[in-house]
Amino acid sequence: MQQPKQTPSGGHADVRIIAASPEVARRVAEVLRRCFAATEQRSYPAGAAGGTRLELVVDTTRAAEPARSWLETSRTPGADSGRE
Repeated sequence: MQQPKQTPSGGHADVRIIAASPEVARRVAEVLRRCFAATEQRSYPAGAAGGTRLELVVDTTRAAEPARSWLETSRTPGADSGRE
């Protein structure tokens, strides 16, 4: 498996979805987009055995419900020090 060329900027996450079909991968990406702002997805063959690999970047600083409430309750105490 390839490693990312660089670490995403703060608040962003690179997401890779591997599924048996493009439709399944698109459905998972759609759920992520309902929770977070995201870049356009990029789709690739998953390998010789078939399947689809879909990649996108999500912005957790622009989270919608229910992700926002989950992120707020899952933060480590002190993780936001210096923020108001």
